[in-house]
Amino acid sequence: MLDRPPEDIVHSNQWDKKETESRRRKQWRRKEYMDKIREKKGYICDMDGVIYHGNRILPGVVEFVNWLYEKDKKFLFLTNNSGKTPRQLHEKLAWMGLQVDESHFYTSAQATADFIARQMPGAHVFVIGESGLYNALYERGITLTDTNPDYVVVGEATSYNYDNICRAVHHVFRGARLIATNPDLTGPTEQGIVPACRALVKPIEMVTGQEAYYIGKPNPLMMRTGLNMLGVHSNEAAIIGDRMDTDIVAGIESGLDTVLVLSGVTSREEVDRFPYRPRVILGGVGEIPG
Repeated sequence: MLDRPPEDIVHSNQWDKKETESRRRKQWRRKEYMDKIREKKGYICDMDGVIYHGNRILPGVVEFVNWLYEKDKKFLFLTNNSGKTPRQLHEKLAWMGLQVDESHFYTSAQATADFIARQMPGAHVFVIGESGLYNALYERGITLTDTNPDYVVVGEATSYNYDNICRAVHHVFRGARLIATNPDLTGPTEQGIVPACRALVKPIEMVTGQEAYYIGKPNPLMMRTGLNMLGVHSNEAAIIGDRMDTDIVAGIESGLDTVLVLSGVTSREEVDRFPYRPRVILGGVGEIPG
């Protein structure tokens, strides 16, 4: 007569079977999600932390962009960074070995200029920012001034200083509306995380008591423009980004499938802090072509 196996061994075997089955279900779901992502007609893709860190292109990006072209996908690099023009972004990627036409870029600087041009054609604005923001405003017929501006506009700025803060504060106290190009508090660089637009506009908000209107992601204005530029419906597109608080929430609120890449700001441990989740979490965009 055979002895019965010890009870702890039976339980262990049952646990192993459950764990194996659970892993299989997770793998099947992941494959199903990835297949759906790869079948999308269009992609809205962030840049900082997704395509590059500073002047360093990230692993798998070349393969991802080549895949977009090979599969004849519609795509748009929709960036909250207002510092560069589409031409400068085109040249930056070209220097990194990627040829992407200027028509594939839309920045928060352009979105800000479009918003002001619709709200107040010919407006006068005081600007704290870089060439990308200055050019976008100029191209929309908006006058840059330090005398009685209608708006104070703040974007990423390496020339940010105390004098600029004081002038912005004075203009807001005199009635100028306060606008920020995007709500990013920090941004990724080759050297690590650095302050971004929200960190720069915060002192002005605190002193004046006036909260800025933030134009970039997750503002639906920018997302609608992105989808219109792609020429696809929200259920035909996916958004790829490295930030839960802008990219992923923007996709969820706009009805897009969402892909979080861990190559930028948000870490896997931070994901659980948010009340919403991305459809897929990847190490980087190089995993999308499969």
